[in-house]
Amino acid sequence: MLSLRQRALLGGLATGALSVGVGTLVVFSYINTRVLEQFDETLRDRHTQLIVGLSATTDAPEALRDVMFDPAYGTPYSGRYWQVTDGSGAIFTSASLFDETISEPADLRGEAVVWNTAGPNNESVRSVFQKITFEDGTEWGVIVAESRGELISERRAAQDNLLPVFGLVGLIGVAGSLVLMSAIVGPLRKLRADVTHRWDKGDDLRPEDYPEEVSPLVDDLNQLLHRNREIVSGSRRQAADLAHALKTPTAILRNELTALSDNGVDTQPADDALNRIDAQLKRSLARMRASNTAELTYSRTDLTHSVYRLSRLFSVTAEREGKSLTRECESGLQVRMDAQDIEEVIGNLLDNALKWCRTRTHIAAKRVEGGIEICIEDDGPGIPEDAREGVLHSGGRLDTSVRGTGLGLAITVDLLNAYGSKLTLGTSSSLGGLACRILISGKTQT
Repeated sequence: MLSLRQRALLGGLATGALSVGVGTLVVFSYINTRVLEQFDETLRDRHTQLIVGLSATTDAPEALRDVMFDPAYGTPYSGRYWQVTDGSGAIFTSASLFDETISEPADLRGEAVVWNTAGPNNESVRSVFQKITFEDGTEWGVIVAESRGELISERRAAQDNLLPVFGLVGLIGVAGSLVLMSAIVGPLRKLRADVTHRWDKGDDLRPEDYPEEVSPLVDDLNQLLHRNREIVSGSRRQAADLAHALKTPTAILRNELTALSDNGVDTQPADDALNRIDAQLKRSLARMRASNTAELTYSRTDLTHSVYRLSRLFSVTAEREGKSLTRECESGLQVRMDAQDIEEVIGNLLDNALKWCRTRTHIAAKRVEGGIEICIEDDGPGIPEDAREGVLHSGGRLDTSVRGTGLGLAITVDLLNAYGSKLTLGTSSSLGGLACRILISGKTQT
């Protein structure tokens, strides 16, 4: 289906072309009529001049050649001719007719007759004929003729002079179509941009800022924006409420298992199963929260503040285990992500790094081409290259010597995918262990 821009442009061009075409036909028709009228008027003037000259030479019609001074009358087949016929049928002609004559019309009315006929060498001529009776009683047939080639040349000259004008009119029409297209599409383009920004900011659209034809659509969009915000907020609240509701029974179960363990009961399988359930629930709730956020959120998070806060918190854990956590973060980093989501991503990766590192973990955040990069590195054993893809998506564990569920990376991937961001695993060039690189795309930056 054609876009509104294409429809407006094609419609404007079609309308302009039709207007120019019809205008050209009308003007050319007027020009043809006007040129013919001027041509006939000139012929009648020459006819009148011939009658005046004849009135002075009725006794010697041969003298007409001396009276009619136009040089074209003296040039054979010049395209301009005159001819007179007396009552006895004698014919006297201009030298331009040479030895030929022009036929007289059959309609011999008293008034002048303008008609097309054949001239010398079958040349098409337009002529004026009239029967004249002078005071001395003599009767004459008077003809003045001119080649229709002159008429056609005059018409073509007039049309050629107007063609550049119509070309200019056509260009103006095209330019007008482009301006019209911009004027029509402009409010819709503005609406598109405003919808994005208003959603980000949580503001409503103002119907009075748009043409009256678009205002009803703006009202509907405002209702849709409100509805979507309510859905997002409600879904996130439900996920949070569900997580809170599950914490109590899992905490009770964990306490019971601890009590049984203190009494000498082997609770390791049950403890592992509970941890697994807890992690799966956590992953499902994270997915639910992310799927209802992503592009719909208008939250802004100070990433620099989050990195500093989390690095301080995990530094306490690192020091307690005889390890170190260092950080390097640019100032003023902000992302269009929910603070809970981005902090859960960073927290999962820091937790994994501190579990598997030998002594050192490092976190860095900086601006790069295409977005913001967060890199978390450690000096642990790392992950074999052929196993990295599976770890990111399956939630499996390569080594069970360290307590955990193995779902931290999978949850992180789910959250990042919801925002169009990416996590890649590699080898740290400085520490030798695992390097987790998060690329937060430019569209989620602020």
